[in-house]
Amino acid sequence: MFKKKPGQWLDIQVYRKNPVLTGLTVIIAAMLVLSLAFLGIRNKNEWGRDRRELLRCWEEGTYEDVYVLSGQWLEKKPLDFFLLSLRGFSSYQLAAAQINASSTLRYIDDCVVSLRKALLTREGERDADLRYVLGKAYYHKGASYADLAVRYLEEARGNGFRAPDIAEYLGLAYAELGDYRNSVASLSESLNSEDGSYVSDLRLLAIARSYIGLGEGNSARAYLVRCIENSKDATVVIQARLLLGKVLAGEGEAEEAEEQFRAILDESGENADAHFELGELYAALGDATRARAEWRRALRINPGHGEAREKLGIYMP
Repeated sequence: MFKKKPGQWLDIQVYRKNPVLTGLTVIIAAMLVLSLAFLGIRNKNEWGRDRRELLRCWEEGTYEDVYVLSGQWLEKKPLDFFLLSLRGFSSYQLAAAQINASSTLRYIDDCVVSLRKALLTREGERDADLRYVLGKAYYHKGASYADLAVRYLEEARGNGFRAPDIAEYLGLAYAELGDYRNSVASLSESLNSEDGSYVSDLRLLAIARSYIGLGEGNSARAYLVRCIENSKDATVVIQARLLLGKVLAGEGEAEEAEEQFRAILDESGENADAHFELGELYAALGDATRARAEWRRALRINPGHGEAREKLGIYMP
């Protein structure tokens, strides 16, 4: 009923004519299978040891070892989720330890590339912890990446990830985007999550800036005053006083604004920005002579102060 095609039963015919050859073929095939199985078990055991070694280094905090070893093993397994994840996590930890901006950015870039690849290998799955670290890495890449920082941080939070600093990073990233309403909401959430014993100076400063962006000077004032009263960082206090002085000046409280600018000069010595803002204040009050004197002082302290140069009509060649 069924017609055979030429050569269809070739193997059967060979086996019938060469029983010895057939036996050898079976033995060789069996040996090959056993060899492959042995190699598979050996490779699996070796890979298991490699994973344990990486996890041990990670738990001990030797992030440089994790970074180097994961990089070496990724040459053999370039799309391994486990290796890519640890490569990304260790890159982020090493970035935080750098004192050179270019070195920090190199590790941050490596973190982003590794975690993006890891997410691609597990497309559709949550992996909220990867999105959390990736969002923070994008924030550290600069303002032009704030939209990606928000995207991945919101995805992490939406997938149930909880971390003490996630609301703070979201607030800062939203502020970079000019979305001050969401910035205030996130930063307020981060403040409310504190136990009251310590609140970051920079967080207070950031929420004040967001309120200023919303045109809500009164709300900004409360956070700026709190920052000035509690901060032990002279640089942060100067920034807070400059902002508070500008808010006060904008609300017509010239004397109080001048007090803030003068306080900067009393506490930290000469400061170009403080002199410039005094000049702005005097100009608004109609005292052009005093205004120009303050702008000239700002330029003596910082010859590259662009706003002071513009006010005095002095332009760079």
